[in-house]
Amino acid sequence: MAKIKAFKALRPAKDVVQQVAELPYDVLDSNEARNIADGNEISFFHITKPEIDMGADINIYDESVYRAGSDNLSSFIEKGVMVKEDKAALYLYTQVMDGRDQTGLVACVSIDDYLENRIKKHELTREDKELDRTTHLDILNANTGPVFLLFNEKGDKRKLFEEGMKVKPENQFTAEDGIEHIVRKISDESLIKAFVEAFKDEILYIADGHHRAASAVRVGEKRRKENPDFTGEEEFNSFLVVIFPHEQLNILAYNRAVKDLKGLSPDQFLDTLGEKFTVEKTGTKVPCGTREFSMYLENQWYTLKPEFDVPSDPIDGLDVKILQDNLLDPTLGIKDPRKDTRISFIGGIRGTDELEKLVDSGACEVAFSMFPTTIEQLMKVSDVDGIMPPKSTWFEPKLRSGLFVHTLKD
Repeated sequence: MAKIKAFKALRPAKDVVQQVAELPYDVLDSNEARNIADGNEISFFHITKPEIDMGADINIYDESVYRAGSDNLSSFIEKGVMVKEDKAALYLYTQVMDGRDQTGLVACVSIDDYLENRIKKHELTREDKELDRTTHLDILNANTGPVFLLFNEKGDKRKLFEEGMKVKPENQFTAEDGIEHIVRKISDESLIKAFVEAFKDEILYIADGHHRAASAVRVGEKRRKENPDFTGEEEFNSFLVVIFPHEQLNILAYNRAVKDLKGLSPDQFLDTLGEKFTVEKTGTKVPCGTREFSMYLENQWYTLKPEFDVPSDPIDGLDVKILQDNLLDPTLGIKDPRKDTRISFIGGIRGTDELEKLVDSGACEVAFSMFPTTIEQLMKVSDVDGIMPPKSTWFEPKLRSGLFVHTLKD
């Protein structure tokens, strides 16, 4: 089912790889990227967030910004900062965080697999974000950041990954955040063919990067219209991904904080919660399992447990959906968490200290520490073509951009 292929990657020269590689464009704002790239002329942010080289008042969606990114990419190539491989290959990309490692296969996948739902989604995309990356990709003529995919590992591909891990690393460095990144190049033709064959009947799932995937497909369809005699083998028919075995991945919680109690006093709020949940002062900051919530209110941690029957539906049974449908909406009036400015979402990597800080400072009145959505839940939702509530998953570590670029013209 899934058609993966080797590609001629554009990669950083070995002596500058650590200086080039950066976090994905969408996990930080322009000012944060500007500060990180300050003094580093070969930071990949000059390509993925080129507004950092322009005035602070620039419209980041102006065409001149995308053109600047294209010029910067060309400059990187001309100066030898980025070098194009002369032969198509696959790669293994290993990340090590807090002693835990995960290794994914870097390849290209067909836009048809996305269009025909062999690459499963679980999030809605926003039109403005999708248009942004579509324009970026189209003008730069390249996938500058990979889409994070996973597959349901049943043990049939472990030997292939083990064989690939025997290859000597070409890149190995520890970033400032303490995460180690290791790249191995798979150039052996027989091993490449074995990987391609092994994935041909596989369903793939998007873990992170829905906007990058949708934008790549948009550009691919646009190029097909512009080239009606396309064969399907042109580079614009595919996009850049890293595919991980599901068993290696770790989803962190995506916590919630709300600015006010919708006019209720803390005691009134607790009484209202007691109609649907058991509410107990426990001091427990992190839920012990699914269908349990830790809540921080007035310098106190509470444990909430539903007193109602939880739906067995793969979407309605998610903790984030239970909280939304039975507390955030009816009690706090958060009807649309995508648009309501009263709710904030805090990635689990920031811990419960951030929740306490928000409430203790008065910025929010209540915060909820969530049990992480599981990989199995993600796959079940995707398998029924379902859409998770916003901010359901936080994957860590993040894939570094700049280690691999897929150009749309060979």
